[in-house]
Amino acid sequence: MTTKHEQILRYIEGLAVGEKISVRQVARILSVSEGTAYRAIKEAENQKLVNTIERVGTIRIEKKKKENIERLTFAEVVNIVDGVVLGGRDSLHKTLTKFVIGAMQLDDMKKYIDAGSLLIVGNREKAHEVALETGAAVLITGGFDTSEEVKRLADRLHLPIISSSYDTFTVATMLNRAIYDQLIEKEILLVEDIITPFEETILFRPNDTVEYFNSINRKTTHSGYPVIDEQQRLVGIVTSRDAVGKEDDERVGNIMSKEPITVTGQMSVASAGHSMIWEGVDLTPVIDDHNVLEGIISRQDVLKAFQMVQHQPQQGETIDDIVRNQMESVPDEPSQTSFTVVPQMTNQFGSLSYGALTTIITEFGSRLLKINKRGEGVPESLTIYFIKQVQLGQQVLVKPRILHMSRRSVKFDFDFYSGHELVSKAMVMYQLFEK
Repeated sequence: MTTKHEQILRYIEGLAVGEKISVRQVARILSVSEGTAYRAIKEAENQKLVNTIERVGTIRIEKKKKENIERLTFAEVVNIVDGVVLGGRDSLHKTLTKFVIGAMQLDDMKKYIDAGSLLIVGNREKAHEVALETGAAVLITGGFDTSEEVKRLADRLHLPIISSSYDTFTVATMLNRAIYDQLIEKEILLVEDIITPFEETILFRPNDTVEYFNSINRKTTHSGYPVIDEQQRLVGIVTSRDAVGKEDDERVGNIMSKEPITVTGQMSVASAGHSMIWEGVDLTPVIDDHNVLEGIISRQDVLKAFQMVQHQPQQGETIDDIVRNQMESVPDEPSQTSFTVVPQMTNQFGSLSYGALTTIITEFGSRLLKINKRGEGVPESLTIYFIKQVQLGQQVLVKPRILHMSRRSVKFDFDFYSGHELVSKAMVMYQLFEK
C-alpha cells in the first residue's frame, strides 16, 4: 500500500507541464494535511519535477534528460538572476537553447535571435517586441520595466519576459556559470548510466524453492539475486551461500538476507562503488523512491565505468580538476610528484587549504595504486596535519612511502617538502576494489 507522501508525488508527476500547484490545493484534492503536502512538494522540487519561484508560485516543469542537462528552464533563469516575471508566466517550464546579449543595433540583433533563445537587453521596448515576435524570451537588465503592450504580447505568445536588477554583464556571467555547472553535472556518471535494467535481471520471489534457486544459479555466474514481492518491491537478496545445505523445499524468503544494501539511479557510480567496497558486496539492487526494483549493478559494472571515465574528455572543470592539473611527475622519480600552490588552492588567509591538500593526497594515492598494480580503491581513512603554512606560489614536493600493503588495503605515508623544509605530513588508507 502506498503512503500519502508517495500518492502526492505520483499526483505531481501526472500533472501537465506548466501547471501551477500549491500546498493548500494538494492538501484539499488528496485529503492530506498541509504539512504532508508541503513535504511532498519539497521532495518533488528535489527531484526536479517542480520549480518554486518567488511571487509566481510552484509550477510543474519537465524533468530534463541527462543529455539535455546543459539547458536551463526559464523558471531556473528567474531564480538565478533574482528576477521578476513581467509576462508569459505560463511558459516558465520551457527551456532556452542559448542566450544573446542585445548590445547592438536592432537590425543586427535580428540575425542572432531565434525561437527558443533568450535576449538579454536593457530598456529597449522595440527590441523586447521584436524578440518575442521571433519566438525568443526576454530578460531585461538594470531593473527596468516594459510596456503593457509588450507584456500582453508575451502572454499571448506564451513567452516569458523577465526583469532583473543586475546589469547585463553580471546576468550573462551568472547564466554562463549555471550552464557550466550543469555541464559538469552531465559528466558525472550515475548508477542509471550503468544499470542492468529490471527486464534483464534474474529475480526470485519469497515463495520460490531452494531447488528452483539452485537450478537457475547453476546456469549463471552471478553471486546474488534480488528477491521481490508481487508489487516488484525489493524484499531481500539471496546468494548461493544462503542456499548451501538447505533442503530443496525450503523457501527463498526464509534464507534470503533482508534489508540489503541498495542504491538509487541518481546516485553517482563513485558513491555506489564506495558503498559496495565498504560493505563487501558484489551485487547491489537499484530501487526507486518507493522501494520498487529498477535493476542491479555489479562490481564489474562499476570497475568498467571507472575505466571508461578515465578515457573520456571532460568539458567542465571542477576545483578538483584545477588542483590535479597542478600535479607534475618528478623526472626520474615516478613515485614522487610536485605541485605549485595557485589561488584556487588557498584558504581565506592565502595559504594552502586542507581541501586542496586532501585532493592532492587522494589523487596521488590513486596514481600510486596503479603504479603498484593494485587497481582501483577508495580512501577509507585520512589524517593530515600542517607543520608550517604553505603560501601562495610555493612549489611543494610530495614523497610517499608504503607502510602496509595487502590484498584488500594499502596504507600510504606522505611527506610534503617546500625546498628542503618539511611543511606537512599525511597518512591515508585505501580499501581496494577487488575484481
